[in-house]
Amino acid sequence: MSAPQFSSYISFPGNAAEAFEYYREVFGGELDLMTYDDIPDLSGFPFTPPAGSVAHAQLHGGLVTLAGGDGISAPGEELPPLESDVYSFLVGLDRVDDAHALIETLTSSGAKIAMPFELAPWGDHYGQVKDRFGVLWALVVAGAPPA
Repeated sequence: MSAPQFSSYISFPGNAAEAFEYYREVFGGELDLMTYDDIPDLSGFPFTPPAGSVAHAQLHGGLVTLAGGDGISAPGEELPPLESDVYSFLVGLDRVDDAHALIETLTSSGAKIAMPFELAPWGDHYGQVKDRFGVLWALVVAGAPPA
């Protein structure tokens, strides 16, 4: 029996292909992406997906492992935006310089600082960046616990 695996999954409101290509550029790794157009027979599906929509994507082998696709809404309904402060994805880095470089990469492509990256009271460096898709990324570099 293999060990269980955990991966975050995001249902995008129709822009999963763009988002996953962006995340591949930012975080590195290999991207596997399948659209509904790639599925030869959709008979029996309970919905008709929009042309080009992503059925499943997985980014792995880089800084993060992330899965997702385009959410599908009922006819006439729109999917909600991803913008939220009630969740975030925590990325642990080895060096403060690496975190600053990642923050620069994210902010230079449309992300906004949600919380400055600085030394936190618990001894780690910590901060948050909300990317252009509305996803909140928390960055942490372990430090020495307070004495």
